[in-house]
Amino acid sequence: MTAGGLILSLVLGWSIFGTVAGMLNVLFITAVLSVLEISLSFDNAIVNANKLREMSEVWQRRFLTWGILIAVFGMRIIFPLAVVCIAAKIGPWAAVELAWAHPDRYAQIMDGARVPISAFGGTFLLMVALSYFFDPEKTVHWLPGVERMMCRMSGAKLLVVTIVIGVITLVSNLFDPATGRAFLQSAIWGLLTFLLVDVLGHYLDAQKAGRAIGQAGLGAFLYLEVLDASFSFDGVIGAFALTQNLFIIAIGLGIGAMYVRSMTVMLVEKGTLNEYRYLENGAFWSILVLAIVMFLHVEFHVPEAVTGLIGAALIGASFVASLRDRKLHG
Repeated sequence: MTAGGLILSLVLGWSIFGTVAGMLNVLFITAVLSVLEISLSFDNAIVNANKLREMSEVWQRRFLTWGILIAVFGMRIIFPLAVVCIAAKIGPWAAVELAWAHPDRYAQIMDGARVPISAFGGTFLLMVALSYFFDPEKTVHWLPGVERMMCRMSGAKLLVVTIVIGVITLVSNLFDPATGRAFLQSAIWGLLTFLLVDVLGHYLDAQKAGRAIGQAGLGAFLYLEVLDASFSFDGVIGAFALTQNLFIIAIGLGIGAMYVRSMTVMLVEKGTLNEYRYLENGAFWSILVLAIVMFLHVEFHVPEAVTGLIGAALIGASFVASLRDRKLHG
């Protein structure tokens, strides 16, 4: 995937600029986008691995094959085109022509959709993070003071939903009426999407309860795909800061997405989450920070490098804590 993507970027660079310098420039941007996607989505790989280890080998392979098609073509190509089609009220082919012939106008339309995208993705990720910390069955606490308190409060029904509704209502009131209304509507859709996927997953698990563990893989697969989409929103929008060419973005982020999927499967096969017990906690704290950053994106531009560094710092700190725990307890 890496070799094919980089070769394709060279061909694309030559077709756009017709010079060696332009070709190498596109190659460099593609490589940077790949690294950016990996750094922003490493916490995604850890969270995916937690869910993936409950699935059968068949669904794990489907996650890496079907899932990568959805991740690359769905989120990196079809999703940006769909946003432009809806915002500009044009057809799919016209959106492709706009992306190729007028990338600056295309990027402007994408930036105009920042509010609903940030609200939807941020709300979904906020639900993911809080559902983990307020889980009554959670036994591993990296930051015991905070995490134990949230565990003790997890018996209250619909507490997470109540917190999220309160947060998105408060945040929507910080903007002007039009922006606040658009934010709140999209945030509600993000909340409903999480609840729908969660209910569907539990239903499919119940239907397959008589089979071996992991056979009910469809529900988990859908959950992981929506989760991956929520992680992708920020990366896709942020990529336009490096280049306004949709096809370069698709290649660069697609390479990074393949690495994230491969890391997810590796974490499951190697049992890494069992060996480093606080790694998962660090990933979910990183997701909580990412949700907050996506809300901030409505009004402010937070550099993707800053987001990636915060996530890396949290995961790195949890990794060090895991090493210390292994040393103490063997």
